[in-house]
Amino acid sequence: MTAHDASGHERPEWDAYFLAMAIMASTRTTCIRRAVGAVVVSGNRILATGYNGAPSGTKHCAAAGCMRQELGIPSGARHEICRGAHAEMNAIAQAAQSGTAISGCTVYATAAPCSICCKIIINAGCKRVVYLSPYPDALSLTLFAEAGLPCEAYGYPENVRRVLGGAVALGNQF
Repeated sequence: MTAHDASGHERPEWDAYFLAMAIMASTRTTCIRRAVGAVVVSGNRILATGYNGAPSGTKHCAAAGCMRQELGIPSGARHEICRGAHAEMNAIAQAAQSGTAISGCTVYATAAPCSICCKIIINAGCKRVVYLSPYPDALSLTLFAEAGLPCEAYGYPENVRRVLGGAVALGNQF
């Protein structure tokens, strides 16, 4: 759903807007296999963003190589064999590093959280997760359900594409 302001300008609904922001965060990835972004939001205000990639001060995956790729490990398996941190981890770490409380927040992500990120999200006190694409980790959905934390696939990806297209059109004005 979208709203229009007095001039007729189309304004995106919040979920589409924040998922578009997560896509923008994903453009900073240092992972050579998959680009994922996350945005932590409370009261329709962005508290932190994150993208997947190597920890600060360490070699990026392109320079160090990808052990998961070399070993043929499929997506969703053996998370510990990766030098990178996931987007949700990095967003929550960014909030912690700046002293920003995120309890009660919503996490928007371009992919459903893995079971490790799921546990971090639950323990950080987040209250909702919205994602664009699935991730092959059934345990995470089980844990979210047990914790009573909604983890929702966003059902209107065309709205997110419209937000991004609108941003490009507005950017062309400069």
